[in-house]
Amino acid sequence: MKDGKCERCGTSVTIRHLEQWFFKITDYAERLLNDLDKLTGWPEHVKTMQRNWIGKSTGAEIDFPVEGSDTKIRVFTTRPDTLWGVTFMALAPESPLVEELVPEEKKEELQEFLERVKQQDRFRRTSVEAEKEGFFLGRYAINPVTGERIPIYVANYILMEYGTGAIMGVPAHDQRDFSFAKKYGIPIKVVIKPADRDLDPEKMEEAYEGEGIMVNSGPFDGTPSSEGIEKVINWLEEKGIGKRSVQYKLRDWLISRQRYWGAPIPIIYCEKCGIVPVPEEDLPVRLPKDVEFLPTGQSPLSFHEGFKRTKCPICGGEAQRETDTMDTFVDSSWYFLRYVNPHLEDKPFEPDDVNYWLPVDQYIGGVEHAVLHLLYSRFVTKVLHDLGYLNFDEPFTNLFTQGMIYKDGAKMSKSKGNVVSPDEMIEKYGADTLRMYILFMAPPEKDAEWSDAGIEGVHRFIKRLWNTFYTVLPFVKEENTENLVLKNSTEKELRRKLHSIIKKITEDIEGGFKFNTAISGLMELVNHLSQYLNSVPQEEWNRKLLREIVEKLTLALSPFAPHLAEEFWHDLGNDSLVVQQAWPSYDPKALEVEEVEIAIQINGKVRDKVVVPVDISEEALKRIVLERERVKEYVDGKPIKKFLYVRGRIVNIVV
Repeated sequence: MKDGKCERCGTSVTIRHLEQWFFKITDYAERLLNDLDKLTGWPEHVKTMQRNWIGKSTGAEIDFPVEGSDTKIRVFTTRPDTLWGVTFMALAPESPLVEELVPEEKKEELQEFLERVKQQDRFRRTSVEAEKEGFFLGRYAINPVTGERIPIYVANYILMEYGTGAIMGVPAHDQRDFSFAKKYGIPIKVVIKPADRDLDPEKMEEAYEGEGIMVNSGPFDGTPSSEGIEKVINWLEEKGIGKRSVQYKLRDWLISRQRYWGAPIPIIYCEKCGIVPVPEEDLPVRLPKDVEFLPTGQSPLSFHEGFKRTKCPICGGEAQRETDTMDTFVDSSWYFLRYVNPHLEDKPFEPDDVNYWLPVDQYIGGVEHAVLHLLYSRFVTKVLHDLGYLNFDEPFTNLFTQGMIYKDGAKMSKSKGNVVSPDEMIEKYGADTLRMYILFMAPPEKDAEWSDAGIEGVHRFIKRLWNTFYTVLPFVKEENTENLVLKNSTEKELRRKLHSIIKKITEDIEGGFKFNTAISGLMELVNHLSQYLNSVPQEEWNRKLLREIVEKLTLALSPFAPHLAEEFWHDLGNDSLVVQQAWPSYDPKALEVEEVEIAIQINGKVRDKVVVPVDISEEALKRIVLERERVKEYVDGKPIKKFLYVRGRIVNIVV
């Protein structure tokens, strides 16, 4: 633990060096990457995010000897074709080589630099835009392919977590290296040139990072860089200078948290026996409830003697508990397994039960979980599979990620002050309107812009639906759908539309959560019902047909406007709840079309239309068409050269 001051504001800060616990997720990097191909029910963009997070890179490891010592700096590079352009080495501030290589006279100055870098955001400092800072160690390395002497720096844009914590600086062909070299007056050497021009390092304003032709590269001059990478790796291995290597951006999962909430890490420290796991019979370790929360920057557990002091389970001597708690991602990475056996007290889950019910068929969650939570869940599942507890190694068969809601062009956020209060919307429009509008505003996987006009439109539809339902109700309340008889083509067409819309709504919901188009189907059904009510005299209404329509409409409405649907269901004379009913089915026979409208085209222009039985023969259709008055106007007295019939769609007459 060390005190210091913030570089920006001068506030005193405490820097602590911690020993922490990790899960070795890196051992599963290749499987986590390869098994993404098995997840055919996951969106491609989520799988791409995980691939990028795992960050597999293929390249070479190369050792750069440090002048005047036996130490070698090992680097990993995906661009071994640029080895001849290395003009400096850079170490991560956290690299143990820093303390090893710094001369005694530079140690104090180095420490000031390291303290300053520690105040910087670890990941922001690696960006291309961030200011590059470095410290020259006063030592040199030898480029193993050129024999050139190159300076060794500590640089803020290098992280210990990536590669080996050291890089070979190639400023001509890496933008961050370019910025660093320009700032510290380091030479720039071009070793890849575009096919159509030469590069002058003195005039370059940015690094050239594209493919090209290798130059100033010894035996590889003139080699296309795309081919040079593989050739150089083979050459390095032949010469014993380097070796082919695969690296991952993925780092081991840090689970230690210095806070009260979270599952205690079940570890005991004994001076005699060392690090000892808590015996299984003593699990779980429970958090004490009489903790005192003080502004110390440390977990209150570290000050709770009753929790911290314990006995070593091996020797019985005095020992201390681990006072860190686990990252809450640890809990969320296996909760779906616990759901199967939520009341077990002697084990987390029963393998037979879990293997019967899981993996999860459908996972729905925001895309913000795409990397950490979902990746950790996959990792934990694979570990439990390898330990023999699970017979599956992927937790979620299908994944659906919903979009975000925006207002005034920005994601809804309290900090931006653009949040729409649900309470206000419910007070003004009712819960059903709000629910239906959210489902209707856009495909659920897409981001959507909140619109006051949009929710007004949905509210108007609900009022119209209410009026339509209660117009029909007196005529159907005592009716049933038994022995339904359709008396004319209007009724047949209305029933066909009812069942085709129910079919479409069912497919929209089951085939991809297309709630917005499902609601459009409900609106379409209400339109057809209104047209029938307005065009047919009341005394001719088919009450059994109307009963079927309002019943199925109410059932289909239930997921979107549950309160309104329950009200309708009750007023239809039902004692049960609509939510307890089966989803409305559709009758395939009702979808069959008995008549079809055929367009009549004469010499390329539509002149008439005719409604005929769907199974009419071409000869019968021809007789009907040629007898129509509008057709006679264009055909009479003229020889018919062609009479073409596209079944169920169009007649084309050429005269």
